[in-house]
Amino acid sequence: MNPTIDTIKKTRSFLISLLEGLSLDQLNKIPSGFNNNIIWNLGHLIAAQQGLCYMRSGLKPRIEESFFLAYKTDSKPERDVTPEEFETMKKLLTETLDMLEADLQQNLFTNYNSVTTRYGVEIKNVDDAIKFLLFHEGLHCGYIMALKRMIK
Repeated sequence: MNPTIDTIKKTRSFLISLLEGLSLDQLNKIPSGFNNNIIWNLGHLIAAQQGLCYMRSGLKPRIEESFFLAYKTDSKPERDVTPEEFETMKKLLTETLDMLEADLQQNLFTNYNSVTTRYGVEIKNVDDAIKFLLFHEGLHCGYIMALKRMIK
């Protein structure tokens, strides 16, 4: 098991438990002063992981293209998410990390196209991408906690 992926899994489990008791309306609400909502942040975690690990490696993402486009960097919520979509999202938060771990073991990420993030972090390979995801997950965890305070 990859220890960084394990930490990301724990962070995502924490996020899911943090949302217990919130209504779908609350999860979809964009508070004043924010440009997205809790649901968007969850979807963005999945899309960012797919983009940084798979797409930058020249591989097809393990999620639907429409999902990726809805939650990629610089996107914003265009509509409310349904209960079914939210359940799918919760599953993807775990399943996409399981797939990543399995694909790492198969050594699929051999042709990585390096990138420098908006934070000035250079990502040269999938291992760098996974390490960066840990920071990215923490950042959005903070956003989600702030959003939760605003909607309650």
